[in-house]
Amino acid sequence: MTTAGQVLYARSRALPATLVALAGTAVFAVWAAARLDSYLDPDRRVPVVALAPLLAAAVIGVTLSSPSEELDRTAVRPWWPRRLAQLAGLTALAAVLLPVAVLGHPETFGPPAMIRNTLGCTGVTAAAAALLGARLSWLPAFGYVSAVYLGSAGAHGSAVTVWAWPVQPGAQPGAWAAALGAFAVGGALFVVRGARAEGPRG
Repeated sequence: MTTAGQVLYARSRALPATLVALAGTAVFAVWAAARLDSYLDPDRRVPVVALAPLLAAAVIGVTLSSPSEELDRTAVRPWWPRRLAQLAGLTALAAVLLPVAVLGHPETFGPPAMIRNTLGCTGVTAAAAALLGARLSWLPAFGYVSAVYLGSAGAHGSAVTVWAWPVQPGAQPGAWAAALGAFAVGGALFVVRGARAEGPRG
Protein backbone atom coordinates (compact mmCIF):
# COMPACT_ATOMS: atom_id res chain seq x y z
CA MET A 1 0.00 0.00 0.00
CA THR A 2 1.40 3.41 -0.92
CA THR A 3 1.76 6.20 1.59
CA ALA A 4 -1.28 7.95 0.13
CA GLY A 5 -3.22 4.70 0.37
CA GLN A 6 -2.22 4.26 4.00
CA VAL A 7 -3.36 7.78 4.82
CA LEU A 8 -6.69 7.22 3.10
CA TYR A 9 -7.15 3.91 4.90
CA ALA A 10 -6.39 5.52 8.27
CA ARG A 11 -8.79 8.39 7.65
CA SER A 12 -11.57 6.10 6.40
CA ARG A 13 -11.36 4.10 9.63
CA ALA A 14 -11.16 7.25 11.80
CA LEU A 15 -7.80 6.10 13.15
CA PRO A 16 -6.52 9.58 14.14
CA ALA A 17 -9.59 10.17 16.31
CA THR A 18 -9.25 6.65 17.69
CA LEU A 19 -5.68 7.30 18.82
CA VAL A 20 -6.86 10.41 20.66
CA ALA A 21 -9.73 8.45 22.23
CA LEU A 22 -7.41 5.68 23.42
CA ALA A 23 -5.09 8.25 24.99
CA GLY A 24 -8.10 9.84 26.67
CA THR A 25 -9.20 6.46 27.99
CA ALA A 26 -5.76 5.93 29.51
CA VAL A 27 -5.85 9.37 31.16
CA PHE A 28 -9.30 8.62 32.57
CA ALA A 29 -8.07 5.28 33.92
CA VAL A 30 -5.13 6.98 35.66
CA TRP A 31 -7.49 9.53 37.19
CA ALA A 32 -9.98 6.88 38.32
CA ALA A 33 -7.30 4.65 39.85
CA ALA A 34 -5.86 7.59 41.79
CA ARG A 35 -9.27 8.45 43.25
CA LEU A 36 -9.72 4.87 44.51
CA ASP A 37 -6.70 5.12 46.84
CA SER A 38 -5.57 1.82 45.37
CA TYR A 39 -2.12 2.22 46.95
CA LEU A 40 -3.83 1.26 50.21
CA ASP A 41 -5.49 -1.86 48.79
CA PRO A 42 -4.79 -3.14 45.25
CA ASP A 43 -8.17 -4.90 45.21
CA ARG A 44 -9.78 -1.47 44.87
CA ARG A 45 -8.43 -1.41 41.33
CA VAL A 46 -10.94 -4.01 40.11
CA PRO A 47 -13.37 -1.45 38.59
CA VAL A 48 -10.54 0.20 36.64
CA VAL A 49 -8.99 -3.10 35.53
CA ALA A 50 -12.38 -4.37 34.37
CA LEU A 51 -13.88 -1.26 32.81
CA ALA A 52 -10.95 0.64 31.25
CA PRO A 53 -10.16 -2.20 28.80
CA LEU A 54 -13.86 -2.39 28.01
CA LEU A 55 -13.88 1.29 27.03
CA ALA A 56 -10.73 0.87 24.96
CA ALA A 57 -12.20 -2.15 23.16
CA ALA A 58 -15.34 -0.16 22.36
CA VAL A 59 -13.19 2.60 20.86
CA ILE A 60 -11.29 0.05 18.77
CA GLY A 61 -14.54 -1.59 17.66
CA VAL A 62 -15.75 1.62 16.04
CA THR A 63 -12.77 1.57 13.66
CA LEU A 64 -13.45 -1.97 12.44
CA SER A 65 -16.21 -0.95 10.04
CA SER A 66 -15.69 -0.25 6.37
CA PRO A 67 -17.18 2.94 4.89
CA SER A 68 -17.28 1.43 1.40
CA GLU A 69 -18.20 -2.24 1.31
CA GLU A 70 -18.53 -2.29 -2.49
CA LEU A 71 -15.05 -0.86 -3.04
CA ASP A 72 -13.56 -3.25 -0.52
CA ARG A 73 -15.01 -6.25 -2.31
CA THR A 74 -13.53 -5.16 -5.64
CA ALA A 75 -10.03 -4.41 -4.30
CA VAL A 76 -7.18 -6.17 -6.07
CA ARG A 77 -5.16 -6.83 -2.92
CA PRO A 78 -6.54 -8.88 -0.02
CA TRP A 79 -7.80 -6.92 2.96
CA TRP A 80 -6.79 -9.31 5.73
CA PRO A 81 -3.23 -7.94 6.20
CA ARG A 82 -4.63 -4.44 6.70
CA ARG A 83 -7.25 -5.69 9.13
CA LEU A 84 -4.61 -7.63 11.04
CA ALA A 85 -2.27 -4.64 11.23
CA GLN A 86 -5.10 -2.35 12.32
CA LEU A 87 -6.41 -4.66 15.04
CA ALA A 88 -2.97 -5.66 16.32
CA GLY A 89 -1.66 -2.10 16.29
CA LEU A 90 -4.58 -0.57 18.17
CA THR A 91 -4.67 -3.44 20.67
CA ALA A 92 -0.94 -3.12 21.31
CA LEU A 93 -1.30 0.63 21.84
CA ALA A 94 -4.11 0.13 24.35
CA ALA A 95 -2.10 -2.60 26.10
CA VAL A 96 0.81 -0.18 26.48
CA LEU A 97 -1.20 2.86 27.60
CA LEU A 98 -3.71 1.40 30.06
CA PRO A 99 -1.32 -0.37 32.47
CA VAL A 100 0.13 3.03 33.41
CA ALA A 101 -2.98 3.47 35.56
CA VAL A 102 -2.20 0.43 37.72
CA LEU A 103 1.58 0.29 38.05
CA GLY A 104 2.81 -1.89 40.88
CA HIS A 105 1.31 -4.99 42.51
CA PRO A 106 1.62 -7.16 39.36
CA GLU A 107 0.53 -10.24 41.28
CA THR A 108 -2.92 -8.78 42.01
CA PHE A 109 -4.62 -6.10 39.91
CA GLY A 110 -1.62 -4.52 38.26
CA PRO A 111 -0.39 -4.26 34.65
CA PRO A 112 -0.72 -7.99 33.82
CA ALA A 113 -4.44 -7.95 34.65
CA MET A 114 -4.95 -4.79 32.61
CA ILE A 115 -3.13 -6.23 29.59
CA ARG A 116 -5.04 -9.51 29.83
CA ASN A 117 -8.39 -7.74 29.99
CA THR A 118 -7.46 -5.49 27.09
CA LEU A 119 -6.75 -8.54 24.94
CA GLY A 120 -9.89 -10.35 26.04
CA CYS A 121 -12.27 -7.41 25.61
CA THR A 122 -10.80 -6.52 22.23
CA GLY A 123 -11.16 -10.13 21.07
CA VAL A 124 -14.84 -10.23 22.06
CA THR A 125 -15.39 -6.88 20.34
CA ALA A 126 -13.65 -8.03 17.15
CA ALA A 127 -15.79 -11.16 17.01
CA ALA A 128 -18.92 -9.06 17.53
CA ALA A 129 -17.86 -6.74 14.69
CA ALA A 130 -17.60 -9.72 12.36
CA LEU A 131 -20.95 -11.18 13.45
CA LEU A 132 -23.06 -8.12 14.33
CA GLY A 133 -21.30 -5.21 12.67
CA ALA A 134 -18.98 -2.56 14.06
CA ARG A 135 -21.85 -0.35 15.22
CA LEU A 136 -22.91 -2.91 17.85
CA SER A 137 -19.51 -4.48 18.42
CA TRP A 138 -19.25 -2.99 21.93
CA LEU A 139 -22.46 -4.58 23.17
CA PRO A 140 -21.48 -8.24 23.86
CA ALA A 141 -18.28 -7.28 25.70
CA PHE A 142 -20.15 -4.64 27.70
CA GLY A 143 -22.87 -7.12 28.67
CA TYR A 144 -20.44 -9.86 29.60
CA VAL A 145 -17.99 -7.77 31.61
CA SER A 146 -20.83 -5.98 33.41
CA ALA A 147 -22.50 -9.28 34.30
CA VAL A 148 -19.24 -10.76 35.57
CA TYR A 149 -18.38 -7.64 37.55
CA LEU A 150 -21.78 -7.57 39.23
CA GLY A 151 -22.37 -11.31 39.61
CA SER A 152 -19.04 -12.96 40.36
CA ALA A 153 -18.62 -11.76 43.96
CA GLY A 154 -18.48 -14.76 46.26
CA ALA A 155 -18.26 -17.28 43.43
CA HIS A 156 -15.94 -20.21 44.08
CA GLY A 157 -14.49 -23.15 42.20
CA SER A 158 -11.73 -23.73 39.68
CA ALA A 159 -13.93 -22.65 36.75
CA VAL A 160 -14.37 -19.15 38.17
CA THR A 161 -10.96 -18.07 36.93
CA VAL A 162 -12.06 -18.97 33.39
CA TRP A 163 -15.55 -17.50 33.09
CA ALA A 164 -14.86 -14.54 35.40
CA TRP A 165 -11.54 -13.62 33.77
CA PRO A 166 -12.24 -9.84 33.68
CA VAL A 167 -12.15 -9.61 37.51
CA GLN A 168 -9.35 -12.06 38.27
CA PRO A 169 -5.91 -11.16 39.63
CA GLY A 170 -3.16 -10.88 37.05
CA ALA A 171 -1.46 -14.24 37.49
CA GLN A 172 -4.44 -16.59 37.09
CA PRO A 173 -3.63 -19.09 34.29
CA GLY A 174 -7.29 -19.83 33.62
CA ALA A 175 -8.09 -16.15 33.17
CA TRP A 176 -5.17 -15.69 30.78
CA ALA A 177 -6.22 -18.74 28.77
CA ALA A 178 -9.77 -17.42 28.43
CA ALA A 179 -8.69 -13.89 27.46
CA LEU A 180 -6.05 -15.06 24.98
CA GLY A 181 -8.54 -17.52 23.49
CA ALA A 182 -11.10 -14.73 23.06
CA PHE A 183 -8.51 -12.51 21.38
CA ALA A 184 -7.26 -15.26 19.07
CA VAL A 185 -10.72 -16.41 17.99
CA GLY A 186 -12.25 -12.95 17.74
CA GLY A 187 -9.23 -11.50 16.01
CA ALA A 188 -9.06 -14.33 13.48
CA LEU A 189 -12.77 -14.04 12.75
CA PHE A 190 -12.50 -10.32 12.08
CA VAL A 191 -9.29 -10.58 10.05
CA VAL A 192 -10.72 -13.27 7.79
CA ARG A 193 -14.28 -11.97 7.41
CA GLY A 194 -14.06 -8.29 8.19
CA ALA A 195 -16.88 -6.44 9.89
CA ARG A 196 -20.41 -7.43 8.95
CA ALA A 197 -21.96 -5.09 6.44
CA GLU A 198 -24.47 -2.66 7.92
CA GLY A 199 -27.25 -0.65 6.39
CA PRO A 200 -27.09 3.12 6.13
CA ARG A 201 -27.44 5.05 9.37
CA GLY A 202 -30.87 6.39 9.95
